[in-house]
Amino acid sequence: MKAEGFIFAILAVFFAVITPIYWFMSHDPTGTSALVLTTLLALLVGFYALLTARRIGPRPEDRKDAEIEEGAGELGFFSPHSWWPLFCALSLSVVVLGIVFGWWLFIIGVGFGIVSVLGFVFEYYRGEHAH
Repeated sequence: MKAEGFIFAILAVFFAVITPIYWFMSHDPTGTSALVLTTLLALLVGFYALLTARRIGPRPEDRKDAEIEEGAGELGFFSPHSWWPLFCALSLSVVVLGIVFGWWLFIIGVGFGIVSVLGFVFEYYRGEHAH
């Protein structure tokens, strides 16, 4: 994961250099805000990738002497089907429509959104409070 971390770190530096240049040349607050957020996002992902790379050690993709079969096997758990992302998206659409049409619809959308996000997060929870 070091390679991915370095790529995002380089992107963060690039956007950090480009942002003041863009502001100086255009005086556009919207684009400058977007570039600042892009810089912070690249910094966040790069930091996470480099921190994770330090914790887990080198993967077969990171080593030059690795064999192809070292990368075989299970890569992780991926949900085969889930309805929760659909409900999260519908809740977000109700929230956005609530901003347009009325705060009462926004509050209803936030309520559905909380339930949807909790369902999405705890979908595969097994333990004392399993549903």
